[in-house]
This record gives sequence, structure tokens and C-alpha cells, in this order.
Amino acid sequence: MNYISTRGQAPAVTASQAIINGIAPDGGLYVPESWPNIELDWTQLQKQTYADIATLIFDGFFDDFSVNEIDCVIDKAYGKQWTTEDIVSYHQADDLFYIELFHGPTLAFKDVALQALPHLMTTAAKKQGLDDGIVILTATSGDTGTAAMSGFGDVQHTDIVVFYPEVGVSDIQRRQMQTEPAHNAHVTAISGNFDDAQKAVKSLLSDQSLAADLADKHLRFSSANSINIGRLVPQIVYYIHAYAQLVKQHQIASGEAINIVVPTGNFGNMLAAYYASQIGLPVAQFVVASNENNVLTDFFNTGTYDRQRTFKVTNAPAMDILVSSNLERLLYFASGRNTEEVREYMNALDEQGHYTLKPSTQANLSQFKAASASQTEVLKTIKRVFEEGNYVIDPHTAVGQYVYNQLDISGTTILAATASPFKFADTVLNALGETPLNEYDGLKQLADKSNVVIPEQIQLLFQRPVIHTQTIAPNQMTTVLRHQIF
Repeated sequence: MNYISTRGQAPAVTASQAIINGIAPDGGLYVPESWPNIELDWTQLQKQTYADIATLIFDGFFDDFSVNEIDCVIDKAYGKQWTTEDIVSYHQADDLFYIELFHGPTLAFKDVALQALPHLMTTAAKKQGLDDGIVILTATSGDTGTAAMSGFGDVQHTDIVVFYPEVGVSDIQRRQMQTEPAHNAHVTAISGNFDDAQKAVKSLLSDQSLAADLADKHLRFSSANSINIGRLVPQIVYYIHAYAQLVKQHQIASGEAINIVVPTGNFGNMLAAYYASQIGLPVAQFVVASNENNVLTDFFNTGTYDRQRTFKVTNAPAMDILVSSNLERLLYFASGRNTEEVREYMNALDEQGHYTLKPSTQANLSQFKAASASQTEVLKTIKRVFEEGNYVIDPHTAVGQYVYNQLDISGTTILAATASPFKFADTVLNALGETPLNEYDGLKQLADKSNVVIPEQIQLLFQRPVIHTQTIAPNQMTTVLRHQIF
């Protein structure tokens, strides 16, 4: 099975090569040349563990890995570092099922993939006969960086370089990054926003001069962002697992279509749901939920993507994004795998700040519905969900819940609950009518209010010293990167 670039000007590669490269040489993103033939037998899948289903999906998409190699990756990725028996858990509210994706080391859905990616990457390097060290370059709006460092921390022959926006991340997200103890972690705040960091990181990953300098030092770049196919594929697993559980619980019949609601900024989590549908997951509607940075809402409702708008720092900071990188992969499939059309869109976005889909391509996105939530609506939703069912959700999940209600989605629906409310305790407490106390006292306050125990992962944060305190301008990222790595 080969992977090719969305922009059509790079050679086809194997799965292991795509994972190592991260981004294609032409600046595009790797996509499967054809969909793997994976048998989704729901009678059998409902009896299987999360790790069993992960093995099935990994085997299909990463077919140049041996059975033993995949088994080793799965064992390391989905072991004792998870606080739930089967990686994810579920909460039902009538026809809506929250799939809780935040029971990993950093309490965000990014853990599901980023506990696997380091082992996929180191295995891929061995398969390719690479002795070079790997520099993992990552831009984060808060969660990816912490999850990437948890996954890659102290992994041999790797360095993990993280850039995050100085303003907008939560106090817990910042503490997670600033206290990261791994010897191979390099964490720097930038004075710009996430889009500034992401644009610079994509440019660095495609910089041939920098790649040559790295090669001279026996190093090479890769990425832990969802532009890496090794990060995206593991996210397919939880949608398959969720559907199997709904069949097992007799909530749906095998083959019955469901809806999937995803609060999203960079679009990777929703794209994974789309990938799942392409290999056999029955989906009626994909519901794209945005915060006040509602560029995706406007795109799906009008067919025009326009990043030329005011960037807003909101109470759902992991979604504070105006350039959704993974949308490029969806455009590739919606256009009928037309790489020339994708290049036109991406060039227009880079040069003019906007593009408009061709009618035929827009028509192929009819399954996607989209809406957005204001910061006030986020707070009201957190309060309403708590009052109605004594269930506490974080602000990103609240965005999804609000959009689900606003669009009046009918039928059995999965909502991706993307982060623990304890990562955003101040916002949640404000929503619940409480005046947040400082730092750890605020966490105890939320625990008392919600009758939920403070996750051990957060308690340990306050025992670690602050290490990473540097803040730079975005145009200094190359210089700082060279200093950190060379």
C-alpha cells in the first residue's frame, strides 16, 4: 500500500516512509493511494478490546510493518499509562454518546495517537535502515505539544521541539509544557498565535537547506502534528470502537448509520472519522463544530475558505485556529483525487488568503454540517449539561454539544469529548457560577463541585519544577531551533 501527496508532485512512498517524512517534499500531505480492504464485522468487533481493533486498523493502513512490529507498537501505546481499562469510556445522554478520549497521560484526545506515533516512527526508521536521529517538530495550540512530549519524551535517537502561543493556552496546558522533564524536549512560547507557529513549522519541515544542514549532523525532521499519517490513522480506531460498543449495547443495529460530532480546529479528528467511513463505518452526517474562529463553519456552509479574519483567543483554546491543515486531505478526496485542483486551492490560500470550491467538489461534501459556538454559549452549555445530567464537560466538548443542539441532529450520535474538564478548570468553574481559586486550589474546587476526583496526571504536575520559560517572536523560530538542535 502506497501513500501519495495531496499535491501530486512527490513520489509515492510506503507507510513507514510516510511516517518518517511527516510531510511530502512538495508540501502536500500523505494520503492512501487506495483504501485498505479491512473487514469490519461488527458481530466480532463488539467482542474485541480497543487494542484488538487498533491492531486491525494498523495492519490495514501500515501494511509494510510486520505483525510482530504492529503488536509491539500496540502493546507500548495502549498499556498501563491509561486510567481506563479499555482506553476510552462513554457517557450516554439519550441518543447522544460522549466518547471520552481524555484518559491518557496528558488528559486529551491527542494521547490516543501520540502514545503510538513514537513507536511507529522508531520502528519505521529501523525498517528504512536509518541511523539518523529524528527531530520531531511540532506546533501546538495546547494539547498536541504536551501529548507529543509524553509520547516522545526520552525516546532514544529523537528530539522533540514544541512551539506554542504565549497567550491562549490554559494554565494547566502551560504548566504541562513548562515542566516537561524529558532530556530531549525543547519547549518555546511564541508571541504570535497558533497559526503563526503552524505556518512556520510547515515551512521549516519543507526547508531543503535546513534539511541538508540536519543531514550533515545525521539528523532528519518529522512531525507529531496530524499532518503526519502516523498520527492520523490511530484516531480512526476510536470511531470503530465506539460503533462496535453501540452495537454491543443494542443502541443501534449493525449497519445502521450514526452521526459524528467533532469539536475541531485543525480538522484531524474529524478527518479520522471520514477515513473510518471510507473503510466501512456507517455515517449519516459529519458535524463540524467550531468556536468563534469559525472559518470551518463558513467553509462548509458557503464553499469558500477565507482565513482573512480576526484571530480570536477564546475559552476553547485548542480550537483557536484559522488555517486547518488537514482540510487539504478532505479536499483531495472531495475533488476526486484531483491534485492539480488541490494545488490551486492551497496556492490561493497562501497567496490570497482564500479560495472557493468548484461546485462539483462542494457537492461531494453534502454529508458535512457545520455550526459554531460563542464563548458565552460555551459557558451556558457547560452549565446546562451539568444541571441536566450532573456531567462535567470541558469547553471544547461544550462547543460540540452546543452545535449538536443548535443543528437539531436526530438519530444516534457520537460526540468526541476531547479533553478533561480539569485542564480548563477556571473556565468550567466560571460556567458553573464559581469564582476560581488559584492553581491547585481551583482544581480541588472543581473536584468538590463536580464530585469527580482530580486526575493523578494533573496532581503530579505541581510536584515538577518549571524548566522551559523562553518566549520568542515567530520570526526567531529558525534561529532558536538551530540553537536547540545543533
